Amino acid sequence: MSRCNSGESPLDRFIAVVTWSISTVRPVIFGVAPYNPTLGETHHVSRGNLNVLLEQVSHHPPVSALHATDEGENVEMIWCHHPTPKFYGTSVEAEVHGKRLLKLQNHGETYVMNSPKLLIRFLPFPWADWVGNVRIQCQESGLEAELCYRNTSFLGRRGNQRSIKGKVFESSSLKTLYEIDGQWDRTVRMKNKNNGKVTVIYNAEEVISGLRAPIVKDTREIWASESALVWSDVSRGILSKNWEKAKEAKKAVEEKQKELQRERESREENWVPKHFTVSHSKDGGWECSPIQKWVPEAPIIVPL
Repeated sequence: MSRCNSGESPLDRFIAVVTWSISTVRPVIFGVAPYNPTLGETHHVSRGNLNVLLEQVSHHPPVSALHATDEGENVEMIWCHHPTPKFYGTSVEAEVHGKRLLKLQNHGETYVMNSPKLLIRFLPFPWADWVGNVRIQCQESGLEAELCYRNTSFLGRRGNQRSIKGKVFESSSLKTLYEIDGQWDRTVRMKNKNNGKVTVIYNAEEVISGLRAPIVKDTREIWASESALVWSDVSRGILSKNWEKAKEAKKAVEEKQKELQRERESREENWVPKHFTVSHSKDGGWECSPIQKWVPEAPIIVPL
């Protein structure tokens, strides 16, 4: 993400943003999903100077908001998303509504992008993957990108290619500057349409293998709404393969949420997010504005 801000030209920065957008897509592990975000649940984590805060701002429908800032780089990201599932008998397709805003304040540039769809298939073989189109736009530089995530597996077999194709072009003339091709879980290449030069812009194995698990720096600073704390007993049950324990722990979390909801109703209170202001857009979507300008340093950190 730091490369997005360090590019010398608007085109360099735009390509870095496209690469970063691709890097946020990860292979989905198919199986039982015991975690169902609770209303007001948060995740607060830092990596270097980048501080990230997420909050579940609605339960029905499920809406998540994200705010990330880096004061040193003067970078801000705001993301509010709302998945809507559609059932097709043997599969489920979840369209992730909402947009990501990545702001490079030093350059006066804002990048707007959407998310691919999550496709879950049950028959004849269970698997899940990302599909669909992603559009990235920067009004200030007049550049755009179109990315198409495709799954070429046959009848749901695991031999899918997880391919990605796309292009970077000028908004005004629609002239294509670069073509993008590859597999988003392996290697993605970019071809310069002017001179034919091909370069690798993303190597998933190299990037993901370099990530390290987050650690708790200060237990006293962890909020009661922190995901790792809310679901700690469920996680222990899963890690020890004690499925009955995990099931009971999940039920306890859900019952507590129902009790809190009943208490609010008895007092005729509406739940209000702590970290975001939530509103509805003209197209019926959701918009989430962070209350704080900068996200504070978190008690959970990802080592560099």
